Amino acid sequence: MQLWLCCALLVFVAGGCLAQKPRPCRSPPLLEGSLTVTAQNGGYSAYGKYAYDAILQRVRFGEFVHHDNKTLIRDVLLLYREHVMYLINPKNKTCQKRKLTSQFHPMKIPCNSTLLGQVVLGSLSAPGEGLLVNSWTGEASEDQGRYILTFTEFGCLPVSVLFNRPKTGWIVMSFFNNIRGIKEPSVFFPPPICKNATLDTEEEGDFFSAFF
Repeated sequence: MQLWLCCALLVFVAGGCLAQKPRPCRSPPLLEGSLTVTAQNGGYSAYGKYAYDAILQRVRFGEFVHHDNKTLIRDVLLLYREHVMYLINPKNKTCQKRKLTSQFHPMKIPCNSTLLGQVVLGSLSAPGEGLLVNSWTGEASEDQGRYILTFTEFGCLPVSVLFNRPKTGWIVMSFFNNIRGIKEPSVFFPPPICKNATLDTEEEGDFFSAFF
């Protein structure tokens, strides 16, 4: 009897949430977790960890990259306030320092986005079996691209990002194991192998160069 009552309450609460129109939101300023990245043509895929600091505008990616049947390990540090990007190869112990040309974009739903819908991932049959999410779409004028963003209704945590750019086509990013806060703040400091790295004046980088 208690189980049926809990299920009924869950459906009632979810139904009430679904009745409320979702609004654009912003993710917590400090996050870390895991992500996957896949390109439209299937020739590129990556799995790894990420750390995100919206306060000081810093992002770190540590990932295993699969590209053209080759497995690489890439570590990328983006320091937007310093306009610097580090491409780190921990296996070969090399570090490239490039000028970061893109602007910092916080994890959020832009105010001019259009709501596609609100759905439950999983099931509402029992407590804990479903996750309420909102999907949004819009255009990014600076990249001439189009995006589809899916974030949780509660907490505004990223679930998936689909982005279409003329240069790359569709890119799919999936986020999971998200945790609020940063366990090791030192992750945003360049490793010792980057100490003597000089700025490459011929090569520039942006957010997408971290993956491609």
